[in-house]
Amino acid sequence: MSLLRDLRAAVVEWKAHRLLRRLMETVGRPGLRAVAAEPALAAVVDQHAAAVRDIVRDGMRRSGGGSVATLTPTLTTAGGAVRLAAYARSLLDEQRRSGATIALPQRGIWRPTDWATLRLIAVCQLASRGAV
Repeated sequence: MSLLRDLRAAVVEWKAHRLLRRLMETVGRPGLRAVAAEPALAAVVDQHAAAVRDIVRDGMRRSGGGSVATLTPTLTTAGGAVRLAAYARSLLDEQRRSGATIALPQRGIWRPTDWATLRLIAVCQLASRGAV
């Protein structure tokens, strides 16, 4: 049983890192470039990052509307990358369900202002720093 549990944990960890890498490619790199260029945006993303860090450490997810849902117990006891990826997945799923999209840069120009995009940039910032 222990070998199966270890294998499952390794697969979950691998999937988490894969999601975070993909998110970094699409949202993180351009978002973090925009953050580096605009101090006001950096301050907003830092606030989001602090909130995400607290949420992920607590094993809770708060949506923009204020509702709260707990993550599954296996994810709350997993490593930081797994919890961070689970949080990012929940944000992406919520966006998909509501029909909203994540703003992406067009021809190198990007000013992320919507809550979900700022939150995902914060997730990428935390992932790049290994801060969870």
